Amino acid sequence: MHHDPIAQVVVWFALVLVGAKLMGALAQALKQPPVLGELLFGVLLGNLDLVGVTGFEPIRHDPTMQMLARLGIIILLFEVGLESTVSQMLRVGVASFLVAAIGVVTPFALGWAVSALVLPGASVYVHAFIGATLTATSVGITARVLQDLGRSQSREARIILGAAVIDDVLGLVVLAVMGGIVAAANAGTTLSPLAIAAVVGKATGFLVGALVVGVLISRRLFKLASRLQTSGVLLSVALAFCFLLSYLADLVGLAPIVGAFATGLILEDVHYQDFVKRGEHELEELVKPLSTALAPLFFVMMGMNTDLTVFASVKVLKLAGLLVAAAVVGKLACALPAGRGTNRIAVAVGMIPRGEVGLVFANQGLQLTVAGARLIDQDTFAAVVLMVIVTTFVTPPLLRVVLGKATPSSDEAATALSAS
Repeated sequence: MHHDPIAQVVVWFALVLVGAKLMGALAQALKQPPVLGELLFGVLLGNLDLVGVTGFEPIRHDPTMQMLARLGIIILLFEVGLESTVSQMLRVGVASFLVAAIGVVTPFALGWAVSALVLPGASVYVHAFIGATLTATSVGITARVLQDLGRSQSREARIILGAAVIDDVLGLVVLAVMGGIVAAANAGTTLSPLAIAAVVGKATGFLVGALVVGVLISRRLFKLASRLQTSGVLLSVALAFCFLLSYLADLVGLAPIVGAFATGLILEDVHYQDFVKRGEHELEELVKPLSTALAPLFFVMMGMNTDLTVFASVKVLKLAGLLVAAAVVGKLACALPAGRGTNRIAVAVGMIPRGEVGLVFANQGLQLTVAGARLIDQDTFAAVVLMVIVTTFVTPPLLRVVLGKATPSSDEAATALSAS
Protein backbone atom coordinates (compact mmCIF):
# COMPACT_ATOMS: atom_id res chain seq x y z
CA MET A 1 0.00 0.00 0.00
CA HIS A 2 1.39 3.41 -1.02
CA HIS A 3 1.81 6.07 1.69
CA ASP A 4 2.38 9.74 1.01
CA PRO A 5 5.73 10.65 2.72
CA ILE A 6 4.21 13.88 4.02
CA ALA A 7 1.90 11.83 6.25
CA GLN A 8 4.77 10.80 8.53
CA VAL A 9 6.07 14.36 8.73
CA VAL A 10 2.72 15.86 9.73
CA VAL A 11 2.30 13.24 12.47
CA TRP A 12 5.75 14.09 13.83
CA PHE A 13 4.97 17.80 13.57
CA ALA A 14 1.72 17.31 15.51
CA LEU A 15 3.56 15.38 18.23
CA VAL A 16 6.23 18.06 18.55
CA LEU A 17 3.72 20.93 18.67
CA VAL A 18 1.53 19.33 21.34
CA GLY A 19 4.46 18.22 23.48
CA ALA A 20 6.22 21.59 23.14
CA LYS A 21 3.10 23.52 24.15
CA LEU A 22 2.39 21.26 27.14
CA MET A 23 5.94 21.57 28.42
CA GLY A 24 5.95 25.29 27.65
CA ALA A 25 2.79 25.73 29.71
CA LEU A 26 4.38 23.78 32.57
CA ALA A 27 7.47 26.00 32.44
CA GLN A 28 5.30 29.11 32.46
CA ALA A 29 3.38 27.80 35.48
CA LEU A 30 6.76 27.56 37.23
CA LYS A 31 7.40 31.22 36.26
CA GLN A 32 9.96 30.28 33.62
CA PRO A 33 9.97 31.14 29.89
CA PRO A 34 8.12 28.62 27.68
CA VAL A 35 11.24 28.15 25.56
CA LEU A 36 12.79 26.16 28.42
CA GLY A 37 9.85 23.77 28.40
CA GLU A 38 10.18 23.33 24.64
CA LEU A 39 13.88 22.66 24.96
CA LEU A 40 13.41 20.15 27.78
CA PHE A 41 10.70 18.33 25.80
CA GLY A 42 13.24 17.92 23.01
CA VAL A 43 15.83 16.62 25.47
CA LEU A 44 13.28 14.09 26.76
CA LEU A 45 12.21 13.02 23.27
CA GLY A 46 15.78 12.67 22.06
CA ASN A 47 16.83 10.46 24.96
CA LEU A 48 13.96 7.99 25.16
CA ASP A 49 16.25 5.44 23.54
CA LEU A 50 17.99 5.23 26.93
CA VAL A 51 14.90 3.44 28.24
CA GLY A 52 14.43 1.33 25.11
CA VAL A 53 12.00 3.59 23.20
CA THR A 54 13.50 4.19 19.74
CA GLY A 55 10.44 5.15 17.68
CA PHE A 56 11.12 8.89 17.85
CA GLU A 57 14.75 8.78 16.74
CA PRO A 58 13.90 9.36 13.01
CA ILE A 59 12.51 12.81 13.89
CA ARG A 60 16.01 14.05 14.72
CA HIS A 61 17.40 13.13 11.30
CA ASP A 62 14.43 13.81 9.03
CA PRO A 63 15.48 16.48 6.47
CA THR A 64 11.98 17.94 6.22
CA MET A 65 11.71 18.43 9.98
CA GLN A 66 15.18 19.97 10.03
CA MET A 67 14.26 22.37 7.24
CA LEU A 68 11.03 23.40 8.95
CA ALA A 69 12.98 24.01 12.16
CA ARG A 70 15.47 26.24 10.33
CA LEU A 71 12.60 28.13 8.72
CA GLY A 72 11.17 28.55 12.21
CA ILE A 73 14.29 30.27 13.49
CA ILE A 74 14.26 32.67 10.52
CA ILE A 75 10.66 33.58 11.33
CA LEU A 76 11.55 33.96 15.01
CA LEU A 77 14.45 36.35 14.31
CA PHE A 78 12.16 38.30 11.97
CA GLU A 79 9.63 38.58 14.81
CA VAL A 80 12.34 39.65 17.29
CA GLY A 81 13.43 42.36 14.87
CA LEU A 82 9.84 43.61 14.54
CA GLU A 83 9.81 44.34 18.27
CA SER A 84 12.43 47.08 17.78
CA THR A 85 13.07 49.75 15.18
CA VAL A 86 16.08 51.55 13.77
CA SER A 87 14.97 54.77 15.44
CA GLN A 88 14.78 53.01 18.82
CA MET A 89 18.33 51.80 18.34
CA LEU A 90 19.46 55.37 17.77
CA ARG A 91 17.69 56.60 20.93
CA VAL A 92 18.94 54.11 23.48
CA GLY A 93 21.79 56.33 24.56
CA VAL A 94 25.41 55.96 25.52
CA ALA A 95 24.74 53.97 28.70
CA SER A 96 22.84 51.25 26.82
CA PHE A 97 25.53 51.04 24.15
CA LEU A 98 28.30 50.68 26.73
CA VAL A 99 26.31 48.07 28.68
CA ALA A 100 25.80 46.09 25.47
CA ALA A 101 29.41 46.43 24.31
CA ILE A 102 30.87 45.29 27.64
CA GLY A 103 28.26 42.54 27.74
CA VAL A 104 29.66 41.19 24.47
CA VAL A 105 33.40 41.68 24.92
CA THR A 106 33.77 40.41 28.50
CA PRO A 107 31.81 37.13 28.14
CA PHE A 108 33.60 36.45 24.85
CA ALA A 109 37.01 36.75 26.51
CA LEU A 110 35.94 34.66 29.51
CA GLY A 111 34.39 31.99 27.28
CA TRP A 112 37.59 31.77 25.25
CA ALA A 113 39.62 31.42 28.46
CA VAL A 114 37.34 28.65 29.80
CA SER A 115 37.54 26.75 26.52
CA ALA A 116 41.31 27.05 26.41
CA LEU A 117 41.51 25.77 30.00
CA VAL A 118 39.14 22.80 29.67
CA LEU A 119 39.77 21.96 26.01
CA PRO A 120 43.48 22.66 25.52
CA GLY A 121 43.67 20.42 22.46
CA ALA A 122 40.84 22.18 20.62
CA SER A 123 41.47 24.63 17.80
CA VAL A 124 41.37 28.38 18.16
CA TYR A 125 38.09 28.29 16.22
CA VAL A 126 36.44 26.24 18.96
CA HIS A 127 37.67 28.63 21.66
CA ALA A 128 36.38 31.61 19.71
CA PHE A 129 33.01 30.04 19.04
CA ILE A 130 32.45 29.06 22.67
CA GLY A 131 33.28 32.65 23.59
CA ALA A 132 30.74 33.80 20.99
CA THR A 133 27.96 31.67 22.51
CA LEU A 134 28.32 33.62 25.76
CA THR A 135 27.85 37.02 24.11
CA ALA A 136 24.14 36.58 23.45
CA THR A 137 21.44 38.06 25.68
CA SER A 138 17.77 37.13 25.79
CA VAL A 139 15.85 39.58 27.95
CA GLY A 140 12.30 38.36 27.38
CA ILE A 141 12.14 36.84 30.86
CA THR A 142 13.78 39.96 32.33
CA ALA A 143 11.13 42.19 30.75
CA ARG A 144 8.38 39.99 32.24
CA VAL A 145 9.88 40.13 35.75
CA LEU A 146 10.30 43.92 35.54
CA GLN A 147 6.66 44.18 34.52
CA ASP A 148 5.53 41.95 37.39
CA LEU A 149 7.48 44.10 39.87
CA GLY A 150 6.04 47.33 38.47
CA ARG A 151 9.49 48.48 37.34
CA SER A 152 9.10 48.31 33.56
CA GLN A 153 9.37 52.11 33.26
CA SER A 154 12.41 52.42 35.53
CA ARG A 155 15.80 53.66 34.37
CA GLU A 156 17.16 50.13 34.86
CA ALA A 157 14.49 48.69 32.56
CA ARG A 158 15.16 51.27 29.83
CA ILE A 159 18.90 50.59 29.92
CA ILE A 160 18.42 46.81 29.87
CA LEU A 161 15.93 46.80 27.02
CA GLY A 162 17.89 49.37 25.03
CA ALA A 163 21.10 47.40 25.51
CA ALA A 164 19.29 44.25 24.43
CA VAL A 165 18.56 45.72 21.00
CA ILE A 166 22.22 46.64 20.50
CA ASP A 167 23.31 43.31 21.99
CA ASP A 168 21.24 41.46 19.39
CA VAL A 169 22.98 43.34 16.59
CA LEU A 170 26.46 42.91 18.09
CA GLY A 171 25.79 39.23 18.78
CA LEU A 172 24.72 38.63 15.18
CA VAL A 173 27.85 40.41 13.95
CA VAL A 174 29.95 38.13 16.19
CA LEU A 175 28.10 35.13 14.76
CA ALA A 176 28.73 36.37 11.24
CA VAL A 177 32.41 36.86 12.00
CA MET A 178 32.68 33.32 13.33
CA GLY A 179 31.00 31.90 10.24
CA GLY A 180 33.32 33.88 7.99
CA ILE A 181 36.43 32.82 9.87
CA VAL A 182 35.46 29.15 9.72
CA ALA A 183 34.66 29.44 6.02
CA ALA A 184 38.07 31.01 5.45
CA ALA A 185 39.73 28.19 7.39
CA ASN A 186 38.01 25.62 5.20
CA ALA A 187 39.31 27.47 2.15
CA GLY A 188 42.85 27.28 3.50
CA THR A 189 43.09 30.90 4.62
CA THR A 190 44.96 31.52 7.87
CA LEU A 191 43.34 33.39 10.73
CA SER A 192 44.59 36.97 10.56
CA PRO A 193 43.49 40.35 11.89
CA LEU A 194 42.98 41.52 8.31
CA ALA A 195 40.69 38.58 7.55
CA ILE A 196 38.70 39.22 10.74
CA ALA A 197 38.43 42.93 9.88
CA ALA A 198 37.17 41.98 6.42
CA VAL A 199 34.45 39.76 7.86
CA VAL A 200 33.46 42.42 10.42
CA GLY A 201 33.35 44.99 7.64
CA LYS A 202 31.21 42.73 5.48
CA ALA A 203 28.81 41.95 8.31
CA THR A 204 28.56 45.57 9.40
CA GLY A 205 28.27 46.74 5.80
CA PHE A 206 25.44 44.34 5.12
CA LEU A 207 23.53 45.35 8.25
CA VAL A 208 23.99 49.08 7.71
CA GLY A 209 23.29 48.80 3.99
CA ALA A 210 20.22 46.66 4.54
CA LEU A 211 18.86 49.04 7.17
CA VAL A 212 19.50 52.22 5.16
CA VAL A 213 18.29 50.90 1.82
CA GLY A 214 15.47 48.95 3.44
CA VAL A 215 14.10 51.98 5.26
CA LEU A 216 14.18 53.95 2.00
CA ILE A 217 12.35 51.40 -0.12
CA SER A 218 10.06 49.62 2.35
CA ARG A 219 7.65 52.54 2.74
CA ARG A 220 7.28 52.80 -1.06
CA LEU A 221 7.05 49.03 -1.42
CA PHE A 222 4.18 48.70 1.05
CA LYS A 223 2.47 51.81 -0.34
CA LEU A 224 2.45 50.16 -3.74
CA ALA A 225 1.38 46.78 -2.31
CA SER A 226 -1.54 48.39 -0.47
CA ARG A 227 -3.21 49.07 -3.82
CA LEU A 228 -3.86 45.33 -4.10
CA GLN A 229 -7.22 44.66 -2.50
CA THR A 230 -6.86 40.90 -2.06
CA SER A 231 -6.37 39.49 1.43
CA GLY A 232 -2.98 38.50 2.86
CA VAL A 233 -0.94 41.03 0.89
CA LEU A 234 0.75 42.58 3.94
CA LEU A 235 2.01 39.28 5.33
CA SER A 236 3.02 37.98 1.89
CA VAL A 237 5.06 41.06 1.00
CA ALA A 238 6.67 41.20 4.46
CA LEU A 239 7.69 37.52 4.32
CA ALA A 240 8.98 37.92 0.77
CA PHE A 241 11.07 40.88 1.95
CA CYS A 242 12.35 38.82 4.92
CA PHE A 243 13.26 35.81 2.78
CA LEU A 244 14.97 38.01 0.18
CA LEU A 245 17.21 39.67 2.78
CA SER A 246 17.88 36.26 4.37
CA TYR A 247 19.02 35.01 0.96
CA LEU A 248 21.19 38.09 0.39
CA ALA A 249 22.78 37.61 3.82
CA ASP A 250 23.68 34.05 2.89
CA LEU A 251 24.97 35.27 -0.48
CA VAL A 252 27.55 37.51 1.21
CA GLY A 253 28.57 34.76 3.62
CA LEU A 254 26.43 35.68 6.64
CA ALA A 255 23.83 33.57 8.43
CA PRO A 256 20.32 33.99 6.93
CA ILE A 257 19.02 34.93 10.39
CA VAL A 258 21.04 38.18 10.11
CA GLY A 259 18.93 39.17 7.12
CA ALA A 260 15.72 38.14 8.88
CA PHE A 261 16.56 40.22 11.95
CA ALA A 262 17.49 43.22 9.80
CA THR A 263 14.14 42.97 7.98
CA GLY A 264 12.27 43.10 11.27
CA LEU A 265 14.16 46.23 12.32
CA ILE A 266 13.40 47.91 8.98
CA LEU A 267 9.64 47.35 8.95
CA GLU A 268 8.13 50.01 11.19
CA ASP A 269 4.40 50.48 11.80
CA VAL A 270 4.26 53.62 9.71
CA HIS A 271 5.31 51.68 6.62
CA TYR A 272 2.11 49.66 6.45
CA GLN A 273 -0.46 51.99 7.97
CA ASP A 274 -2.50 51.87 4.75
CA PHE A 275 -3.23 48.20 5.46
CA VAL A 276 -4.14 48.88 9.11
CA LYS A 277 -6.44 51.77 8.18
CA ARG A 278 -8.52 49.46 6.03
CA GLY A 279 -9.01 47.06 8.94
CA GLU A 280 -6.15 44.58 8.61
CA HIS A 281 -4.11 43.35 11.58
CA GLU A 282 -0.70 44.74 12.53
CA LEU A 283 2.23 42.87 11.01
CA GLU A 284 3.35 41.54 14.42
CA GLU A 285 -0.07 39.98 14.89
CA LEU A 286 0.12 38.31 11.47
CA VAL A 287 3.61 36.90 12.04
CA LYS A 288 2.87 35.62 15.55
CA PRO A 289 0.93 32.48 14.48
CA LEU A 290 3.76 31.44 12.14
CA SER A 291 6.31 31.91 14.90
CA THR A 292 4.08 30.09 17.40
CA ALA A 293 3.90 27.06 15.11
CA LEU A 294 7.43 26.89 13.73
CA ALA A 295 9.76 28.30 16.42
CA PRO A 296 8.96 25.55 18.99
CA LEU A 297 10.00 22.97 16.41
CA PHE A 298 13.45 24.55 16.31
CA PHE A 299 13.90 24.37 20.08
CA VAL A 300 12.58 20.82 20.30
CA MET A 301 14.98 19.74 17.57
CA MET A 302 17.75 21.54 19.46
CA GLY A 303 16.87 19.62 22.61
CA MET A 304 16.90 16.33 20.72
CA ASN A 305 20.53 16.97 19.83
CA THR A 306 21.45 16.93 23.53
CA ASP A 307 22.71 13.51 24.59
CA LEU A 308 22.12 13.10 28.32
CA THR A 309 24.79 10.41 28.59
CA VAL A 310 27.50 13.03 28.06
CA PHE A 311 26.64 14.52 31.46
CA ALA A 312 28.20 11.46 33.01
CA SER A 313 31.48 12.95 31.83
CA VAL A 314 33.37 14.99 34.41
CA LYS A 315 34.84 17.07 31.58
CA VAL A 316 31.38 18.06 30.31
CA LEU A 317 30.16 19.02 33.78
CA LYS A 318 33.34 20.96 34.44
CA LEU A 319 32.99 22.83 31.13
CA ALA A 320 29.31 23.54 31.78
CA GLY A 321 30.00 24.81 35.30
CA LEU A 322 32.79 27.11 34.19
CA LEU A 323 30.69 28.37 31.27
CA VAL A 324 27.87 29.25 33.67
CA ALA A 325 30.34 31.12 35.88
CA ALA A 326 31.82 32.94 32.86
CA ALA A 327 28.34 33.75 31.56
CA VAL A 328 27.26 35.29 34.86
CA VAL A 329 30.51 37.15 35.62
CA GLY A 330 30.71 38.39 32.02
CA LYS A 331 27.33 40.06 32.29
CA LEU A 332 27.98 41.39 35.82
CA ALA A 333 30.63 43.55 34.17
CA CYS A 334 27.75 45.35 32.42
CA ALA A 335 27.01 47.11 35.71
CA LEU A 336 30.04 49.39 35.39
CA PRO A 337 28.79 51.91 32.78
CA ALA A 338 25.13 52.00 33.90
CA GLY A 339 25.57 55.45 35.46
CA ARG A 340 24.89 57.10 38.81
CA GLY A 341 21.45 56.77 40.31
CA THR A 342 21.01 53.37 38.68
CA ASN A 343 20.78 49.99 40.35
CA ARG A 344 23.83 48.65 38.54
CA ILE A 345 23.43 45.11 39.88
CA ALA A 346 19.85 44.99 38.55
CA VAL A 347 21.09 46.01 35.11
CA ALA A 348 23.78 43.33 35.20
CA VAL A 349 21.41 40.59 36.39
CA GLY A 350 18.88 41.59 33.73
CA MET A 351 21.49 40.86 31.04
CA ILE A 352 22.35 37.35 32.31
CA PRO A 353 19.79 35.08 30.59
CA ARG A 354 20.83 33.57 27.25
CA GLY A 355 17.51 31.90 26.38
CA GLU A 356 16.63 31.26 22.78
CA VAL A 357 19.43 33.48 21.46
CA GLY A 358 22.08 31.28 23.08
CA LEU A 359 20.41 28.21 21.57
CA VAL A 360 20.54 29.79 18.12
CA PHE A 361 24.28 30.28 18.57
CA ALA A 362 24.76 26.69 19.75
CA ASN A 363 22.86 25.41 16.72
CA GLN A 364 25.11 27.38 14.39
CA GLY A 365 28.08 25.62 15.99
CA LEU A 366 26.59 22.27 15.02
CA GLN A 367 26.17 23.48 11.44
CA LEU A 368 29.73 24.76 10.98
CA THR A 369 32.51 22.37 10.01
CA VAL A 370 36.29 22.68 9.86
CA ALA A 371 38.18 20.20 7.67
CA GLY A 372 35.06 18.05 7.44
CA ALA A 373 34.51 17.82 11.21
CA ARG A 374 31.84 19.66 13.21
CA LEU A 375 33.15 22.74 14.94
CA ILE A 376 31.23 21.88 18.12
CA ASP A 377 31.02 18.24 19.25
CA GLN A 378 28.18 16.73 21.27
CA ASP A 379 29.98 17.20 24.60
CA THR A 380 30.56 20.89 24.04
CA PHE A 381 27.05 21.38 22.66
CA ALA A 382 25.53 19.77 25.76
CA ALA A 383 27.62 22.02 28.02
CA VAL A 384 26.43 25.12 26.16
CA VAL A 385 22.79 24.00 26.39
CA LEU A 386 23.18 23.48 30.14
CA MET A 387 24.67 26.96 30.45
CA VAL A 388 21.65 28.40 28.62
CA ILE A 389 19.21 26.57 30.89
CA VAL A 390 20.94 27.60 34.13
CA THR A 391 21.38 31.29 33.20
CA THR A 392 17.73 31.51 32.20
CA PHE A 393 16.49 29.79 35.35
CA VAL A 394 18.50 31.87 37.84
CA THR A 395 17.61 35.31 36.48
CA PRO A 396 14.02 35.75 37.80
CA PRO A 397 14.80 35.00 41.47
CA LEU A 398 18.01 37.04 41.37
CA LEU A 399 16.23 40.00 39.80
CA ARG A 400 13.49 39.84 42.41
CA VAL A 401 16.14 39.91 45.15
CA VAL A 402 18.08 42.89 43.79
CA LEU A 403 14.96 44.91 42.95
CA GLY A 404 12.67 43.75 45.72
CA LYS A 405 8.90 44.01 45.39
CA ALA A 406 8.77 47.76 45.28
CA THR A 407 6.33 49.54 43.03
CA PRO A 408 7.48 52.33 40.74
CA SER A 409 8.47 55.52 42.50
CA SER A 410 6.80 58.83 41.77
CA ASP A 411 9.77 59.77 39.61
CA GLU A 412 9.35 56.61 37.56
CA ALA A 413 5.61 57.26 37.25
CA ALA A 414 6.31 60.77 36.02
CA THR A 415 8.80 59.41 33.53
CA ALA A 416 6.22 56.91 32.27
CA LEU A 417 3.62 59.66 31.83
CA SER A 418 6.03 61.94 30.01
CA ALA A 419 7.07 59.10 27.70
CA SER A 420 3.48 58.25 26.80
